Amino acid sequence: MPATTRDAPVVPLARPHRPVLVAGTLTELTGPTEGLVELPLRLWWGPRGTFDLAEPTMLAWMYENVLREAIRVGELRAYLHGPTLVRVWTQLNLPRAVRAAWEARHPRLRRAR
Repeated sequence: MPATTRDAPVVPLARPHRPVLVAGTLTELTGPTEGLVELPLRLWWGPRGTFDLAEPTMLAWMYENVLREAIRVGELRAYLHGPTLVRVWTQLNLPRAVRAAWEARHPRLRRAR
């Protein structure tokens, strides 16, 4: 149950005005594990929207952006892969609220640290 301030729940934020979205299970994350992935403009608005998953830095960069920017569980399912997320979890540069929310829901990620 989330902490409350008066009657309003305290919602962890991925960034200002963006609540953290967490998948219900890691097994539902069935995104790609190889190849080139192009994120939609809503998830990545930088100059280069294609990520080569064979390059660890690009994979981490894509995962960080999806974890911060996703507003629909379908986006998490489409672009993240559960076992890959566990494998790279400690290398991701994430806002504290994102890391805390995901680790609270999925203790396996917390144990990966």
